[in-house]
Amino acid sequence: MIVDFQHHFTPREFFKEDLGNKLIVTFDETGAPSYTSHKMLYDLDEHIRMMDVAGIDAAFLTCAAGMCAELEKSKFINDKAKQAERDYPGRFIGAAHAHPLGGKDAFKELARCAHELGFPGVVITSEADGLFLDAPEFEPFWTEAEKLGLFVFVHPALKLNFPQQFDAYDTARSVGREFSLIMATIRLINSGVFDRHPSLIVQMAHLGGGIASMLGRIRSYQDKDFWGLRGNAKHGRTSEKDFDYYLRNNIMFDTAGFCGAIGCVQTALVEIPAERLVFATDYPQEIRGREAVRDFVNDIRKLGPVGEKILSGNVNVLLKGRYKRRAA
Repeated sequence: MIVDFQHHFTPREFFKEDLGNKLIVTFDETGAPSYTSHKMLYDLDEHIRMMDVAGIDAAFLTCAAGMCAELEKSKFINDKAKQAERDYPGRFIGAAHAHPLGGKDAFKELARCAHELGFPGVVITSEADGLFLDAPEFEPFWTEAEKLGLFVFVHPALKLNFPQQFDAYDTARSVGREFSLIMATIRLINSGVFDRHPSLIVQMAHLGGGIASMLGRIRSYQDKDFWGLRGNAKHGRTSEKDFDYYLRNNIMFDTAGFCGAIGCVQTALVEIPAERLVFATDYPQEIRGREAVRDFVNDIRKLGPVGEKILSGNVNVLLKGRYKRRAA
């Protein structure tokens, strides 16, 4: 069973009119491009046509507008994701949308998603509301997600907390978001989130922002004695176990975010075991054409047994057997 673990939609109700062939770019208050909207986001029939061409059985459905959003918007999007499950049986898997800093009401919605809607995971962003994922304010959320048995999909923040250096050339989206994912991974591990919540599973988007190419340097800086930081309250803090332990036990990395470039997957495999990778596309944003997705699937399949693990072998690390291959 091939599942696309990063697959986006936006309810048609969020647009005043049909977008036709338009591309609508949203800019944040700093003037940085934030999101590109187009009709494929709400044309789920086209999503299914693409999935059929590419050989994708099901897609984990998330909505950018609902990532760390207010309660009523979260509820609306969750209901729309469930409707997509019903309208296209076996083809879509809804993600829970609930603000991790939203308190009791958000956690009540999270529980509804887990118990009533049957969603297997919740989506949040790599930073939000001026805070990062190791902030104490997130601790109740990690507790709740672990208690409910939900995996947490960490998508790159659509707006960075400190975007100043990414003020031109669309770099906030092209590289700033990837840096945010690398930082989120380090913060989650070094702050002890997984030590306090050992059964928590996090799906880190975009191959962790391409963290594989940085791991040699990151590992070196875990040696606080070598760098003279042992005992420093802020910079000398490390997790209970070796950094790589958490990469191999608590984090799954997805293959989205690199526009279907197989070279990025191959680079990740130098450092990240195939058992910790799941297939994802970022459709219909960074990759949109049916044939482009099909070619990406085929390129991963050409990796042999490693590719088959990525495409289908690791699905149940996140889904835990809740979904089965659809009937032909």
